[in-house]
Amino acid sequence: MRISTKGRYGLTIMIELAKRHGDGPTSLRVIAGAHNLSEHYLEQLIAPLRNAGFVRSIRGAYGGYVLGHEPETITAGDIIRVLEGPITLVEGIEEEEPAKRELWIRISDAIKNVLENTTLDDLANHTTTGESDAYMFYI
Repeated sequence: MRISTKGRYGLTIMIELAKRHGDGPTSLRVIAGAHNLSEHYLEQLIAPLRNAGFVRSIRGAYGGYVLGHEPETITAGDIIRVLEGPITLVEGIEEEEPAKRELWIRISDAIKNVLENTTLDDLANHTTTGESDAYMFYI
């Protein structure tokens, strides 16, 4: 499974809207500027998110986008599926030997579990916990 810039930048848009939830509309120009991204590319990504009901557009001089639902109800999996399609790790695992097939299924299920249990609210309010040191190896 590979998440392209569509999924990554789409998550960026949605996290920014979640951080500003309740503060009124946010323009894509503001999000693009804050993350040094192409506003034009973000405009292409917002359409499927709007069609899925995850964002609403507000017209006018102070217009922009707001979340279509509460940030606690939208998962990372929802966003990835809209922008990237179905979440699959390996194609054609039916022909794999049983041990490898079970491995691919377990890995795929673990990824899906993380994406389905991580909400926009979790991502918007994320703080660094220092857990990165847990993966540091010293020689």
